[in-house]
Amino acid sequence: MKNYSRQREEIIKVVKDSCDHPTAEDIYMIVKANDPSVSRSTVYRNLGMLVERNMINKIPMQSGGDRYDYPKQQHNHAICIKCGKVFDFLYDLDNEKMKKAIKEQTGVEISDARILVQGICNSCKNI
Repeated sequence: MKNYSRQREEIIKVVKDSCDHPTAEDIYMIVKANDPSVSRSTVYRNLGMLVERNMINKIPMQSGGDRYDYPKQQHNHAICIKCGKVFDFLYDLDNEKMKKAIKEQTGVEISDARILVQGICNSCKNI
């Protein structure tokens, strides 16, 4: 990546090491604990840059802060609509067939295809 940044590397490490899809604020708090000089704006700006460069993924949330994920392997997400927890799952999706169908129906040429589903997790069902 052009213009190496120790703080940017720390942000990538936090997202990569996380198992719970942290929010930008979660990431800021962890990075700040390791580097008290880092500002919130630096973390948020770098998250945007890393998403733009496809180095991390942003998971848009309907409520609460968007979540971030490191693209270890192609996977999809299930989101609990009650607690907001994000779960990874694998599903063999025929991306090329789906991209072709979407382009035929909408004219949109898809650059990335993943599944994002919503429901209620087991923990919330038992409440």
